[in-house]
Amino acid sequence: MRFPLLISISAIWILSPIAVLADAIVEGRVNLPKSHAPSPVMAKRYEIVTNGGVLATRPPLAVVYLDGSFPAPTFRPTKQVAQKDLTFLPPLLPVQVGTAVEFPNLDDTYHNIFSYSPTKRFDLGRYRPEERPIPSVLFDVPGLVTLRCDIHEHMRGLILVLNTPYFVITDEGGRFRLSGLPSGRYTLKAWIDSKTTREQPVELKSGATLRTDFP
Repeated sequence: MRFPLLISISAIWILSPIAVLADAIVEGRVNLPKSHAPSPVMAKRYEIVTNGGVLATRPPLAVVYLDGSFPAPTFRPTKQVAQKDLTFLPPLLPVQVGTAVEFPNLDDTYHNIFSYSPTKRFDLGRYRPEERPIPSVLFDVPGLVTLRCDIHEHMRGLILVLNTPYFVITDEGGRFRLSGLPSGRYTLKAWIDSKTTREQPVELKSGATLRTDFP
């Protein structure tokens, strides 16, 4: 009768240290650039803007992520960037390397999504809202991908492909919170636009919340 009990205790002893290794939290704020008012000729649909060759969101947002050496996950869910009201939703999508992204057409018109970005070049061709299966692309190299529509020139979207499973988009005030993080020493990075990524070293401890800001 004691043998099953010993197995149970052994299982708890083995699993408990693993379970507590990924419960650190880091939170803080990124000092985002000022959001300039759009010119009268620009509509709200311009959610990704180019200024001097720099791509950024409007209003400004940042992607905060933990950079380090992490084991490859056994499963990654499929993400989506929809086309709705002639915009990309969401306009900015961070994903882990190896993630497939679907591009459903929710408009009553054709779209033709493509990218000339070095990170991932593709052209999905023209397709209707009822297109099945939904056109998709596998993003297998880290970097920034700019999305465009060959039919609607104003449409812009961004996919940030990262070598980490730990990332989050800030709110419009620059605030962020990353939870379920492993203990250890890492580099915390904040992607702000296509030319600006800030970083700082962090030491995460199990069960503790670290407060850190990006000035």
